[in-house]
Amino acid sequence: MRTQSAIVTTGTAERRSPARGAHAGADQPGRLRTRGQALAARIGRLSLLHLLCIVVAVGVFGAPLIYILLVSFNTETGLLGNAWGWPSHFTFANYSAAWVQGDFFREILNSVLYAAVTDAVSLVLGVFLAFPVSRGYLRRSNLWYAFFIFSGFLPPALIPLFIEARWLHIYNNRLGYMLILSLQGAGFFFFVGYIKGIPREREEAAAIDGCSYIRFVFTILMREMKPALAAFAVFGFVGTWNLLILPIILLPKTSLFPVTRGLYSFFGSYQSNEPEIAAATIIVSLPLLVVFLVLQRYLVQGVAGGAMGVGMDKREGQT
Repeated sequence: MRTQSAIVTTGTAERRSPARGAHAGADQPGRLRTRGQALAARIGRLSLLHLLCIVVAVGVFGAPLIYILLVSFNTETGLLGNAWGWPSHFTFANYSAAWVQGDFFREILNSVLYAAVTDAVSLVLGVFLAFPVSRGYLRRSNLWYAFFIFSGFLPPALIPLFIEARWLHIYNNRLGYMLILSLQGAGFFFFVGYIKGIPREREEAAAIDGCSYIRFVFTILMREMKPALAAFAVFGFVGTWNLLILPIILLPKTSLFPVTRGLYSFFGSYQSNEPEIAAATIIVSLPLLVVFLVLQRYLVQGVAGGAMGVGMDKREGQT
């Protein structure tokens, strides 16, 4: 009896299954339309979120830049009459006056020299120090790594630097200022993470071919690290270019002023020309814009490569 009932039930299910299949096939386009509508709605919400983020970013970062640019083309009387409106008369006189008053030709040359030399020396020293630490060729590499990480969180020691510069007779000269900036080693942590993502077969093959250590670093390793070097070059150049307190302490001579020190001289105690200050600010920021446009394609690659190297190091430590 159970066998007969099971056969009857199976036959009934088989007779009903085509109808169910046909019904499911009929509902499939409707389900696809529903999923498509849900996906379109989700994309629409993401697009609105991206648009909102762009508007906020432009308002927070772009609006002050646009305002400074408009002020730089305005006259002092026009700015006093309408501080937030469109300039009634565009003029380039502020740029010529700011260029002469700030002595920006000499100061830009000084800043380019300071930023370029210290950037190059920091890159080379950072690579030569990060490579043996990242590969574990030095004893207690983790201790060295932790020491440099800890030193990065310390505040700048301005008074000891001033005393050291006076004691070493490198105070108030270009060479001493560049030497102090070059020995900060800010790219060490960045390069260690990037080198961990480079296969070890590179140095093994170079050692088999008889390549020396210095030649390997300059010709092979730095070529592999081109995105990381370009990314840190941007960070280092911008950081050195924007320094103000350290040049005030170590470079009191007027002929050694960088552009930030020259820009600071525009602010008087009782009176200041706001359009000229805005024009001077634009002049100071233009070289940074050029450096960023030249190296911006390597910036994201270098940061991503350093993050991947740190992630690989964590996974190796867990295994």
